[in-house]
Amino acid sequence: MNWRLWEKISLEDWIQIAISIGIILFFLVLRKLFTKYVFYLLVKLFKKTKSDFLNQVLEAFERPLRWVFILIGLYIAAIYFPFFNHRNELFGDLLRAGYILLITWGLFNLSSKTSILFMKISNNSAIEIDQILIPFLSKTVRVIIILISISVIAEEFDYEVSTFVAGLGLGGLAFALAAQEVIKNLFGGIVIITEKPFSIGGDWVQTPSVEGGVVEDINFRSTIIRTFADALITIPNSTLSNEPITNWSKMGKRQISFHLRLEYGTPPKEKIEAVTKKIRSLLENHEEIHKETIFARFTDFGESSMDIMLYFFTKTTNWGGEYLRIHEETNLLILEILEEEGVKVAVPVRAIHVNEQDERPDSL
Repeated sequence: MNWRLWEKISLEDWIQIAISIGIILFFLVLRKLFTKYVFYLLVKLFKKTKSDFLNQVLEAFERPLRWVFILIGLYIAAIYFPFFNHRNELFGDLLRAGYILLITWGLFNLSSKTSILFMKISNNSAIEIDQILIPFLSKTVRVIIILISISVIAEEFDYEVSTFVAGLGLGGLAFALAAQEVIKNLFGGIVIITEKPFSIGGDWVQTPSVEGGVVEDINFRSTIIRTFADALITIPNSTLSNEPITNWSKMGKRQISFHLRLEYGTPPKEKIEAVTKKIRSLLENHEEIHKETIFARFTDFGESSMDIMLYFFTKTTNWGGEYLRIHEETNLLILEILEEEGVKVAVPVRAIHVNEQDERPDSL
């Protein structure tokens, strides 16, 4: 039976089949040649123009362009292939859907680079785009591209998108209940972006949910923070938008505050007053101490010491480097002042009093 079927294929049909296979192989080779030579030639040409955007467009559409050769080859091969009508409506719809998917693929790849585009718009025009808004806009663009692509492909197959939307309206209540948390997180993200409590890529924040860390990313559902222990914490936007957020990176100066505890018995007029005056003078003349707020006053009588309150700010906010260095430097200079004045730092002491009763032998 099968042999009879093969016998029905004429020599002309075999030639047409061979031509179809040859066309597909030719476009496969052409695809490789394009990737190896033409594409890299275009990359070099665009690099000479010094246009980052053109380079990004080319890079985004590299893989989709490879598949364009496959689709073109399939279409031409279908023309020569016997027993197949290349004017078939379904075949045409599938080809058009394939081209739409390739364009979507390229635009989707390019949309990941839109953050650079938004930054350029912000830098080169009067439009200011906050850093926290850039990745959110990029993700929004990607979602819009996918939705448009789905609707266009649906129209190609004569599916009414309006009917689908109407169907969503009928099941809208059930959908809203099922997606309640998603909607909360989406609106939470919008609140965060609108209020701008922090920026991405460097701001050090602290919340009741996170002891402290640097904001790395924000998306439709959550905000990602890298802690100082190098762990990643993902916080839902709905949670974060309802919490107090402390942004330590927005400090204009950094506080140093502590009590200097002196021994009881230190002469108040001669020594304590001299020590406080010298410490105030030290802080007021220090180049890296903020001059606006400096306090050095004898304030408290502690349990085992007389306390001088020190309250001042460094000009730098860099905790790991400059701040700790200045703190150490001022502490050493304060110790020098205490040594000059012959004043000692108090050590916490507890006195325990024991009532002793004379032990007398019981009288006989």
